Amino acid sequence: MTNQGDPMMNGQIPRVGVVGCGYWGRNLVRNFHELGSLEAICDVDTARREEMRQTYSVAATDRFDDLLSMPQIQAIAIAAPAVEHFDLARRALLAGKDVFVEKPLALRTDEGEQLVALAQKHARILMVGHILHYHPAVVELRRLLRAGELGRIEYISSSRLNLGKLRTEEDILWSFAPHDISAILHLLDEKPTRVSAQGASYLNHSIADVTLTVLSFASGVSAHIFVSWLHPFKEQKLVIVGDRKMAVFDDTQNETKLVLYPHRIDWVNRVPIARKAEGEVVVLGKEEPLRTECLHFLECVRDRTTPRTDGQNGLQVLEVLHAAGQSIRNHGQPVSFEKRTERRYFSDPTAVVDEPCEIGEGTKIWHFSHVMANCSIGRKCVLGQNVNVASGVRIGDNVKIQNNVSLYTGVELEDDVFCGPSMVFTNVMTPRSHVNRKSAYQRTLVKRGASLGANSTIVCGVTIGHYALVGAGAVVTHDVPDHALVVGVPARLIGWVCRCGVPLDLSDGVGSCVECGSCYALTGDVLGSVLPANLNPRTAFPGAMAATAGED
Repeated sequence: MTNQGDPMMNGQIPRVGVVGCGYWGRNLVRNFHELGSLEAICDVDTARREEMRQTYSVAATDRFDDLLSMPQIQAIAIAAPAVEHFDLARRALLAGKDVFVEKPLALRTDEGEQLVALAQKHARILMVGHILHYHPAVVELRRLLRAGELGRIEYISSSRLNLGKLRTEEDILWSFAPHDISAILHLLDEKPTRVSAQGASYLNHSIADVTLTVLSFASGVSAHIFVSWLHPFKEQKLVIVGDRKMAVFDDTQNETKLVLYPHRIDWVNRVPIARKAEGEVVVLGKEEPLRTECLHFLECVRDRTTPRTDGQNGLQVLEVLHAAGQSIRNHGQPVSFEKRTERRYFSDPTAVVDEPCEIGEGTKIWHFSHVMANCSIGRKCVLGQNVNVASGVRIGDNVKIQNNVSLYTGVELEDDVFCGPSMVFTNVMTPRSHVNRKSAYQRTLVKRGASLGANSTIVCGVTIGHYALVGAGAVVTHDVPDHALVVGVPARLIGWVCRCGVPLDLSDGVGSCVECGSCYALTGDVLGSVLPANLNPRTAFPGAMAATAGED
């Protein structure tokens, strides 16, 4: 019977069948009964099934098809083992039922995608049981974050520990971590860019008992999720650290579930000093989160509205779980969240690419390289091992950057530039580790076709001209003209080079390339081609240009 004052009293109450009446399923049965919507239950365990039938005076069966065939049942709530979620939800959607499925949505990302597509195709409600979205503490935390009460968020830490029910069909990551992952994604309202995780198996070789997962976000926030079912005591804590306040959500407490700490960090003589303050208890409502969740599902079924934790929300959590599992199998190797269908470039699994950034089609980024956010890399570039590209750097098309090169903010490379192994850029003239001189960064421009030899150094603020060649080990302190060949410390002009890179032998200021035949004339200190202005060297000298492009 429906409780007095229940909001469902004002409209038609959808009828629900619950599948699975075990540890958590019986809570769903109780809540849907109290909301006046329970029609039938299904469980293969005879004792549990009979207990639910007698307690709630509802139809009971051990056959899922019986629920699907009942025309009065509009929605199915699934609390069976996780391994069965996909099949049961798929069959219910195909039978025209709305579906509430406990976390996780499925055990594979492609299965989750199928369920979302099925729900859309058949205009069915698909909701996932991410209960923390409906917890008064998380609702209040989200409000505080939106209002800026905590300031800039530095990191989030969550722990879900217990000496609890041990699973054999799913590991601790899939059993415990979905709660915290869904809450963190909900609170930050953004998707992670990278996931790394480590796990350990103590009781069963194939089932992780303890995992630690780290989520990295484009906003700079990191989240750490520690879960275990081999812990001596129960702990369910979510800690959010902001630069104005810190929040602790402890779900094991009764009256102090959410406490704010206005701690701060002061810098005294350039040394950080922690200033602690008394905690401020936040008064929360007493409503049961699961009841709020079940009521929300019934309202969505009745009004045909999208649930807060719909299939897409469940799929996001599933993608994070899948990435964390992949990282565990690869011994903690980070997994990027770039969509492979949209990414047109290659990056080695050990490379780190921060978002947002622009990377052109066909570009390759090799081992241990780091591309920072807000930079631009063109098409068909090659970044060798241990290359660092700082924020704001601009790189054109067909640029080749060899191993151990760092491009700092202020550097711009035009098309076809070659950077030799371990060559160096700088971006400030008077560096000091204790003085912030970001405002003094200078621009360094390397123009089209120029090559910078191995171990050369380009002092900031200079321009390297078109097709210039800087010799190995040279230190460039001044602008380099187009086609110039410079060597030494400091670099000095010793000759001129063709667009194909071969040194020119000029007689009376005129000469031609012995390899590709290009002709040049020297006027003062400016070398110019005597080819027609509209002639493309790539088509005029295909052999030479192809050889250059093919260098390692």
